[in-house]
Amino acid sequence: MGLKTREVTASAVFAVLTCVGAWASIRLPITPVPITLQVFFVLLSGAVLGGRLGALSQVMYILLGISGLPVFAGGTSGPGVLVGPTGGYLFGFIAGAYVTGWVGHSFSPTSFRKLILATLLGLCPIYFMGVIWLWFWLKSTPMSVLIAGILPLLPGDIIKAVISAYVASRKQVMQIIHHNAL
Repeated sequence: MGLKTREVTASAVFAVLTCVGAWASIRLPITPVPITLQVFFVLLSGAVLGGRLGALSQVMYILLGISGLPVFAGGTSGPGVLVGPTGGYLFGFIAGAYVTGWVGHSFSPTSFRKLILATLLGLCPIYFMGVIWLWFWLKSTPMSVLIAGILPLLPGDIIKAVISAYVASRKQVMQIIHHNAL
């Protein structure tokens, strides 16, 4: 089944939003992983577009970054970012958007409570892939990797998950996306 122009366009919009989310980047001395707004847009892409198109938006985002556009956190770009400390998180964005969309759009009806569950579950592959890669990259103990790769990020990401569920649950947002873009 091919993609419609509107589906590709909607996915591209969320890829661009993820790029914008990378510009809001805060570095902490205790972790090589910056705090950004990317996770908000990753989860929102899955919650609004569904799993397949949400994941596509994140594939587009990564392709923009490895093509040389400075769209990764801190204005970085290139394939080298994918083998750096944040590479696992970036690949986790694809799975996170997919999981969020799959959970959020399966088993109708979609509700705010269901979207909260979907976005929180969408964090799991982001953290899983991110921490596994960070463990190889840091060559450190599992506990120190968990402290560096989850502890400083999780409180803010839970807030981003709840806010993205709220935004996606608004009927006006869904109507705009589905009637104009999809």
